[in-house]
Amino acid sequence: MLIRQDNGFHHPVASDITPPQVYAQRRGFLQQLATTGLLATAGGAWGQSAVPRPGKLAALNSTVANFAGAQATDNITPYKNASTYNNFYEFGTDKADPAENAHTLKTRPWSVDIEGMVKKPGVLNLEDLLKLSPMEERIYRLRCVEGWSMVIPWVGYSLSELIKKVEPLGSAKFVEFVTLADPKTMPYVGSRVLSWPYIEGLRMDEAMHPLTLLTFGMYGEVLPNQNGAPVRVTVPWKYGFKSGKSIVKIRFTDKQPLTAWNKAAANEYGFYSNVNPNVDHPRWSQATERRIGEGGLFAKKIKTLMFNGYEPQVGQLYAGMDLAKNF
Repeated sequence: MLIRQDNGFHHPVASDITPPQVYAQRRGFLQQLATTGLLATAGGAWGQSAVPRPGKLAALNSTVANFAGAQATDNITPYKNASTYNNFYEFGTDKADPAENAHTLKTRPWSVDIEGMVKKPGVLNLEDLLKLSPMEERIYRLRCVEGWSMVIPWVGYSLSELIKKVEPLGSAKFVEFVTLADPKTMPYVGSRVLSWPYIEGLRMDEAMHPLTLLTFGMYGEVLPNQNGAPVRVTVPWKYGFKSGKSIVKIRFTDKQPLTAWNKAAANEYGFYSNVNPNVDHPRWSQATERRIGEGGLFAKKIKTLMFNGYEPQVGQLYAGMDLAKNF
């Protein structure tokens, strides 16, 4: 069932931010997440419109996780914007390309390999992952390095629930996430823009932080392909590219992973990639941002918050670190 989380984080629930009549239309969540029903709806909706809706998750209780991090002044980004303005280079480099091209991705059957320094390596299929822990809705900001941001209601549970299940060894210091790289269903895999497969990683304490979400849905629905179906990670205090999509492998290691963008341009994309308005990208400032769906290029710039506004929750993870050097 959908559960309320407190854990010392006090933020408004989605119904306090979105008009009630709109919010009510988006509540269709998972009572027990009947996986066969969830996956069946996911397959049938694609290709029917320019902005396909992949189907509601199975119904669940209406309590919302009080955990989210959105502020009372944050408006939830319209679904159309969140599902058509994406970075997913396996489907193209233009922001509109993933929504146009990702219908080719096959999300069933799906499994995730658990590898490396764990007591319980193995393969978990999607149904295993869906049943692992009760689902929550969390309204998180998403801040991308190019200067745009969104506010999205994600559905999932803390990645720590999976990590505890597989029992990492004490020598495991990092978690690596590997995205599917299938040239048959992902037309830009093989292009020279990045090294494939797409790899991201977190330090173990970052991965174990309760805000780090193993994500299966958004807006009360199954994840659209272009948003990382069927399972992704959402790390709200880091730039968006740190949140690996369409994950097929999770590897535990004692070495810092060589991530896709860090490998492509280490001077521009550091391993940590925490949202930091005081450290500019070499080609643009990170001090301000524009919200997608609120006026486009003419939208008013707003001040970017340290750690994307999650400093009270995650700031201690980086105590004593030089955040300009460890960018």
